[in-house]
Amino acid sequence: MGYDLGSDTSAGADLSGIERGVLARIDEAAWLDLACALIPAGQPEAENPLDPDEPPAREEGAALFIADILRSMDIPVDLVAKRPGRPNVVGVLPGSDPAAPSLILNDHLDTYPAGEWSAWTMTGGHPFRPTRHGNRLYARGTSDTRGNLACTLLAVRAIREAGIRLKGTLTCVYTVDEEKNGPDGSIFLLDEQGLKADYTIVCEPTGWTRADGSWGMGVAVANGGHYLVEIETRGVKTHLWRPDTGVNAVATMARLLGALETMTFTHRAARLAGGTPPRTAILRVSGGLPREMQFTPDLCRAVIAVVGILPGMSPESVMADIRAVIEAAAEADPELRAEARPYPGALFVDGTPEQDEAADPTAALARAYGRLLGEAPRIYRKNAFNDTIRFAERGHAAITFGPGEDGWPPVNEYVDIDKAVAATRILALTILDLLGTE
Repeated sequence: MGYDLGSDTSAGADLSGIERGVLARIDEAAWLDLACALIPAGQPEAENPLDPDEPPAREEGAALFIADILRSMDIPVDLVAKRPGRPNVVGVLPGSDPAAPSLILNDHLDTYPAGEWSAWTMTGGHPFRPTRHGNRLYARGTSDTRGNLACTLLAVRAIREAGIRLKGTLTCVYTVDEEKNGPDGSIFLLDEQGLKADYTIVCEPTGWTRADGSWGMGVAVANGGHYLVEIETRGVKTHLWRPDTGVNAVATMARLLGALETMTFTHRAARLAGGTPPRTAILRVSGGLPREMQFTPDLCRAVIAVVGILPGMSPESVMADIRAVIEAAAEADPELRAEARPYPGALFVDGTPEQDEAADPTAALARAYGRLLGEAPRIYRKNAFNDTIRFAERGHAAITFGPGEDGWPPVNEYVDIDKAVAATRILALTILDLLGTE
């Protein structure tokens, strides 16, 4: 990718005066200032583990911080909460023409848990301290998704500071609870608050980097779904001195997990298949009891995730496939006693059909991408959950686009700064294209 993010703010040769005025306000320093302020806002309270049996986040600190930024742009803001401590931020910039299209820019306020702080070697042992190394900014939330969120705010601020009046209505929506699939966030806003628009762009990680250093950002026009499933094996407890007289539930689980990890799922291939076909990921294994090391365990539990779920798959089809693997394993292993069930409290997340990439908002974003970066973006299906799924499920024209790395590391998370600046400029041009200007 040969895009110069230095002094050349015009980038494309065909930019209008309005567009040049907006892009002149989007540079590395502006994005860094905003991202470094957003990343630690309301942390670590905004950490939100996917585990259904763990307490949810409290995103209020981040919400209040972002609401103030929107208000500084003279954008009216509502803080809408399903439960205390978890306000969603909804800022509405009305357009001048009621007949013009409307657009939602979306991101979320919660983040993955940071885990063991000492493992964050790139930020001096503090996961919420934004730290630059070369062209990368490191911290929890840089890729998912405070760094992307900074792109949306900077794009809107540049439009506002340029004195541009949009014809269509722009709504900035920053949700809680995305990491737990959206019940208090996107689902609440869509189903109980009537949130809607003609187009939705969710600014989440779609970035990629080749081994030779070339890079770009895809446009995800569909998402894979996921499901959490609990597996339980039972055995016969015995003294550790005579393991031959019992059945070790952990040992039988170990043999079963190999079959589950390599299993295939019944599905209809999608045009865009995603990062992986439908498959399992092993997340937890527990067996044995404290104060019972003299005995072999008679109970073992594991949690697996089914990821890459495609349209047409269902909770029933997924569970049937898993139980068929268990039945086959039991035929080959007479000691195996196992059962599978949906993990308590977990939601089944569907895969979504592909949006039409020849239609807006994908077409508008691709036009801006091509004008600034000189090539078309990759169109693909994103494996990970984001709020795009909740919008798409309800018939919205919703896509995902952002500079974060699609597949960022769980520790020492980072975002490439040049991608972030480019994404901000692309978003700004896309807003102008979709909504129009006076």
